[in-house]
Amino acid sequence: MKPTLLIVDDEKTTREGLRAALEDRYDVYIAEDAKAAFELLESEHFDVMLTDFKLPNEDGMKLIARAKSLSKPPICILMTAYGSEEIAVEAMKRGADDYIAKGRLQIDELEMRIARALKNQKLETENVSLRKQLDSKFGLENIIGESPAMKEIFDVVQQVAPTRATVLIEGESGTGKELIAKAVHQLSPRAKQSFVAVHCAALAPTLLESELFGHERGAFTGAHERRIGRFEQAQGGTLFLDEIGEIDATLQVKLLRFLGERTFERVGSNKTLMADVRLITATNKNLEELVKAGTFREDLFFRLRVVEINLPPLRERADDIPLLARKFLQEFAKENNKPVNDFTADALEWLMNYSWPGNVRELRTAMEHAVVLCRGEKISARDLPRQISIGAKNDGQLLQQNDLTVKEAEKQLIVRALKETNGNRTSAAKKIGMSRRTFHRKLHTYHLEGF
Repeated sequence: MKPTLLIVDDEKTTREGLRAALEDRYDVYIAEDAKAAFELLESEHFDVMLTDFKLPNEDGMKLIARAKSLSKPPICILMTAYGSEEIAVEAMKRGADDYIAKGRLQIDELEMRIARALKNQKLETENVSLRKQLDSKFGLENIIGESPAMKEIFDVVQQVAPTRATVLIEGESGTGKELIAKAVHQLSPRAKQSFVAVHCAALAPTLLESELFGHERGAFTGAHERRIGRFEQAQGGTLFLDEIGEIDATLQVKLLRFLGERTFERVGSNKTLMADVRLITATNKNLEELVKAGTFREDLFFRLRVVEINLPPLRERADDIPLLARKFLQEFAKENNKPVNDFTADALEWLMNYSWPGNVRELRTAMEHAVVLCRGEKISARDLPRQISIGAKNDGQLLQQNDLTVKEAEKQLIVRALKETNGNRTSAAKKIGMSRRTFHRKLHTYHLEGF
């Protein structure tokens, strides 16, 4: 389809001449004044509006201002008299995309200006679309959860994202710690810069030091060339260190220095470098216990935990299981081109009864398994991985044998933990593997605040 073009000019010869010259490449409409032009703008969508400055009932700048107020405004080019540069500059300030001197109007130049403006508009539209896709992929839209615990986490993420604060994300393996870190980055002013992730447990301490800070040629055996570390790669952006509890004492000192001074040195170099990097860390270990054991520096722990986010395990947010399961079902049904769109009642019951020791990561894998094996439009219990059926049955039998509801069993577990820790809520929460926020919410739910 041709781009649509609206020509507004009170001189009939000018507007008809422009239409004749441009109608081969554009779907051209004409208007003799601002009133007629705006009636057309309200009834049709135009890609470009070319308007004279002097019009009978309203000048071209006011028309441009009204056109730009539309939900899908056209590209606006103002035609001015020769020598009216001041008017042209004012028009650009008010929203005009370009201007051209009417006395020197050349069709070739006009077509070039229009084509360039359309190209720029297309690039801008693509950039906006790309940004929305990135937001959908890494922002909060991609983190599923309606449970109170997850809503609280969403609120914390939105509050901390615009700041420079370091964030410590705690939670069991598979709960989505890296996804939360990406959301903090994507919702921050650093979103256009790099998000660099390093899994500290995957590398030996000497290799991890080089990975983070880089090294100079000849710094150690095998260092044949200078290497740029992850801190330099993340310049202006965010560096995410997963499994931070695995780093050794030497690296802890270097991280502490960076957090204090924003400086570091490559391995084998005495040159001090600076980096504008936001640090987000994560762990599935209890760092406070590591501090007590003397294996993790207390001062570093406090530096890392400016803001703390505790991700609950999936078993503590069972209400989110159907939401997550359906999200993964849609993803893998599309990926495998299968007409699967729902769960049978027994399959959903098994999903809800299973304890999910691998958390969201295990659920995602289970849904891929189920979609691949599903023979119809609904996932049935027989399509689920064997460990889910066994685990769900065992959990159900255990509850039946003890004649306890899930809530009663959980309440008794909390009471026992409080007794064993002499009422220390922080210790009791850690003892049963529950985040402090969740633990305090459970105390309120079961009326145990005065325990």
